[in-house]
Amino acid sequence: MINAIKKLFVLGCLFTAAGVVYAQVAPSVYGGEGSLWAGGEYSVFSPDFGTEHLNGIGASFDLNVTPRFGAVGEARWLHWHNSVDGGETQSDYLAGGKYRFYRWNRFDFDAKFLVGGVWIKFPNGVGTGSYFAYAPGVFADYRLKPRWRIRGSYEYQMLPSAPNIPGSPTNGMTPHGFSVGVEYNAIR
Repeated sequence: MINAIKKLFVLGCLFTAAGVVYAQVAPSVYGGEGSLWAGGEYSVFSPDFGTEHLNGIGASFDLNVTPRFGAVGEARWLHWHNSVDGGETQSDYLAGGKYRFYRWNRFDFDAKFLVGGVWIKFPNGVGTGSYFAYAPGVFADYRLKPRWRIRGSYEYQMLPSAPNIPGSPTNGMTPHGFSVGVEYNAIR
């Protein structure tokens, strides 16, 4: 009698274990949506001081932690079109969070909020400055292939302590502009 109970117990454990193993959810089997994208971009910004606009290149990363939330970072060097107004340049180093609010076919639409530093060389030898900045923005990605996508974005930077130049009011600056670029999925 005891041997029969032991056999039934072992058989019950085997059937239960098979059901538990089979009950795995699909995202854990396939690895979820964690991915790391890296790429380059071309930007056109209105610097809010001097020049009508500055052009430049940049680098970006996009880390997707969940299907909706992630982190983004940007480094941008706006050093072109600066001879018109005495050599103005702007360099940005920003990082922060993002939220995907809509996905349609191959398009992803995201909002971002970045913080970091902005370095500005003002025109005509007026001076230079480094400023804390926060920048809300939006971007859209179009997936070309599983590992390649193009991105278009808009960003509105706020530099509360700028320009901080003697003889100029320090009421803040708001550079803003557009970027377009390409990204490669480095880790999927």
